[in-house]
Amino acid sequence: MSQQKYSILVVEDEENLQEALKLNLELEGYEITTCNNGAIALKIIHQAHFDLIILDVMLPELDGISVCESIRLQNLSTPILILSAKNTSADRVLGLKKGADDYLTKPFNLEELLLRVEKLIRKNELLITKSTITDVFEFKNNFIDFNGLECTNYKGVKITLTKKEGMLLRLLIDNKNEVVTREKILQAVWGYNVYPTTRTIDNFILNFRKYFEEDSRNPIYFQSVRGVGYKFCTP
Repeated sequence: MSQQKYSILVVEDEENLQEALKLNLELEGYEITTCNNGAIALKIIHQAHFDLIILDVMLPELDGISVCESIRLQNLSTPILILSAKNTSADRVLGLKKGADDYLTKPFNLEELLLRVEKLIRKNELLITKSTITDVFEFKNNFIDFNGLECTNYKGVKITLTKKEGMLLRLLIDNKNEVVTREKILQAVWGYNVYPTTRTIDNFILNFRKYFEEDSRNPIYFQSVRGVGYKFCTP
């Protein structure tokens, strides 16, 4: 049984299987939230923290592979265990390529599922412990603390970032010197079916230039690529 109350989201539309998973995982000491719809699952993920997501592939509205891809586009590193009746190597490869950490085919052995769940949660816990320093990024006397949503610019001015500013900054910096399309930004920062206008992104980029550029009218770091998207450049 788990010593700490880890939280798991189970996304499964087969009612009997969902209930069986919930019951057995709760008996192991986990806190379980359930859902039977891909689009609703994304909304739940935006509203709460989970230590693991167990994700069926065949779901109403939005399939599990698309849910998995959307989670990773938002730079969420929550471990994902895919459950699927599809058992070909191509299906496994697709699931892993889209960001799943593990892939278990139906029907499965309950004991094996519980072992994989525990392993994924423990592994993620270790990664979080080791990677806290990577949440601070520095470039040309600008310092960004993604965890604290704070930055200090080259003038020594401290700036508090909004959550979406932090998400967009991280997305651009994680893809430094590469163009990030508007579509990817909208999916990663605002999520499916909540798209604002591209003008909103322009305003965010303008803010970044005011924060970090010595000459915001002639930006070096935060550049627009007409008709495509934006990129963070390091000289």
